[in-house]
Amino acid sequence: MSFVTVAAASLPSVPLDFEGNRDRILESIRIAKEKGARLRTGPELEIPGYGCLDHHLEGDTFLHSWEVLAEIISDPVCKDMLIDLGLGVRHRNVRYNCRVLCTYRQIFFIRPKQSLANDGLYREMRHFTAWAKPRTVEDYYLEQIIKDVTGQKKVPIGDAILSTEDTAVGCETCEELFTPRYVSKASTILGSEPTWTACYYSPRSMSLPPTGAFRTWRGEIILNSSASHAELRKLRTRLDLISNSTRKLGGVYCYSNASGVDGEARMMYDASSMVLINGKVMAQSSQFTLKPVDVITATIDIEEVRSFRSSISRNVQAAAQPEFPRIECDIRLSRPADDFYFSDLKPSRQIELKILDPMEEMYMAEAVYLWQYLTRANAGGYFLALSGGLDSCSVATFVFGMARLVLESINAGEKTTLDDLRRVTGEPEFTPKTPQEILGRLLHTCYMGTKNSSTDTRSRAQRLAQKIGAYHSDTNIDETVDAMESIVDQALNFKPKYQVEGGSVAENLAKQNIQARNRMVYSYALAQLSTTSRGLPRAGSSLLLLRGYLTKYDASSGDLAPLGSISKSDAKSFLGWAGEKWDLPILKEFLGAIPTAELLPLSAGVQSDEEEMGLSYDQLSAFGKLRKVEKLGPWSAYLRLLGDWKDLPPRETAELTKRFFRFYAMNRHKATTITPSIHLSAYNPDDNRHDLRPFLYKIWWPYQFSKIDKHVKSLEERSEQEKKH
Repeated sequence: MSFVTVAAASLPSVPLDFEGNRDRILESIRIAKEKGARLRTGPELEIPGYGCLDHHLEGDTFLHSWEVLAEIISDPVCKDMLIDLGLGVRHRNVRYNCRVLCTYRQIFFIRPKQSLANDGLYREMRHFTAWAKPRTVEDYYLEQIIKDVTGQKKVPIGDAILSTEDTAVGCETCEELFTPRYVSKASTILGSEPTWTACYYSPRSMSLPPTGAFRTWRGEIILNSSASHAELRKLRTRLDLISNSTRKLGGVYCYSNASGVDGEARMMYDASSMVLINGKVMAQSSQFTLKPVDVITATIDIEEVRSFRSSISRNVQAAAQPEFPRIECDIRLSRPADDFYFSDLKPSRQIELKILDPMEEMYMAEAVYLWQYLTRANAGGYFLALSGGLDSCSVATFVFGMARLVLESINAGEKTTLDDLRRVTGEPEFTPKTPQEILGRLLHTCYMGTKNSSTDTRSRAQRLAQKIGAYHSDTNIDETVDAMESIVDQALNFKPKYQVEGGSVAENLAKQNIQARNRMVYSYALAQLSTTSRGLPRAGSSLLLLRGYLTKYDASSGDLAPLGSISKSDAKSFLGWAGEKWDLPILKEFLGAIPTAELLPLSAGVQSDEEEMGLSYDQLSAFGKLRKVEKLGPWSAYLRLLGDWKDLPPRETAELTKRFFRFYAMNRHKATTITPSIHLSAYNPDDNRHDLRPFLYKIWWPYQFSKIDKHVKSLEERSEQEKKH
């Protein structure tokens, strides 16, 4: 028997925080070593931070990364450990996203990433080049600062396996787990390692795991260093890919993922690092956590891999594969059975994968996002215009969830969380007993009423703020609105009227937007002065939180948008879940309320947002997913919905389709001013980053709409003919 203890670290990916990243990496190595591990892997690009974006183009980023790596491997904690670190490397004037496998004062091998993420939120090809030479290694001439530490002049770089004294270690990096590979006929049939000649796709290849692991399964231990973002209901896909790979081909898979908010405040890395052997999960870290360093370990018997692989029908094909380059490493990772018997280590046992309920997943993601944003920005708190509607209620509930998680972390003994709370509040002795105590200092809500506001929304806002402990203001902005309209009158000699009072559509819209945009100006003033006016120990500007339904330069102009890509249906489900779990029965009132901006006179009656838009929120979600996620234009979306919405007449489906795409084209420019928002679904409103289609269209889509109209007419004519017969 040959027991190996491996460790996977989940660390925040903080761009350019070289000192902080170094300290967290060293702490993770210390923890791993204390737990008996001799191999430690960490997240992708963990030294500079994955989310450096165009800083990856700067020479300083590479220089400082090597300086930090030199400091790490100079620390005696690295003795007798195989350490896997991530940083950018320039080789022959080409930038590569690399893994450095090293130990105390020695580098064994540099392994570049071979498949780059370049879709959705990712732009890796802008910053790096994929290694394009399979089964090839070259000489990398080391920087002087590394030479001074290691005494080495050069090390291998490329596609290879690391051979220790007792096993073999291979690497994948994030996207390689998800990227399909060409596979040979032999490997398609029996799951052996593919050759790189006469390769093709065949239907049977789909039964095998579509990962880069094919090329590294000569290694018995596979390391995957990742920076994979969170999406609701996505984690199962990732975990299934890993477990299925090891179940089919055998091996130990040590997966390490980043945690926390990225540098753009758009993505959340959701950790869930894990260790598997032959398809069985042996260890898994939390999906979301406030811990700055989270390390899991597993102790496994390498003989299990050898026995598993020798018992499956792959041996003839595996024996026929050409040799894979190997780099020699003079470290022994395993402990013999006798030594293992006298250690404190125990063999790890199989565990069940932990997949959070989507509502709990939303709660944890939002809580970590809001807390890390606040502490990194070093702001005085959050400010939210609480309208009494569902969107602002959802945001307030997210902040309450943040306070709950902060309190839970403090009660669990996490000193970093308590230190951050005391720093942000300016109270060095503050130790909260309830989440309400935290929000009384960190959240200022304000109801900004006008003559068009109802008593229902005012009451709901006030009672919700009281229940969650927020500092609340109840104000009226009619004077500001009247003053603005007076200035408009001076300039134009014209007083706009609502439609209900005889005004035009343009006048009606202008009067509504004057209210909305004045709320934005007022919100910023209150956010900047809130902590000072209340005499809090640490006076500083609060961050302005946004709601959902928005006017350009109203709710689109805050500091961050917690609702982000969360759909209306998911937001409603979350409020129902939180109301029950957190004893907040008032949330039911928000779920039952009609969504309305309350910008029209009460004499006009209550007009819901859906009535104003001419589309329900469910219909909007359907169109949004078809347009953005499935990349369908007006014609294809119409055809899809003919089948999905068979209860509607074709003409009504066509009119809804044309209405959506017409207003999408008219309002596309609003996406240029969208506030950074958390990405929790593939349907993301942040078009500056996630969707690079144009902002200027012919809004009537003449060719596409004409094609739809002709199709509707033909369907109606056919329907009439069938009725006659």
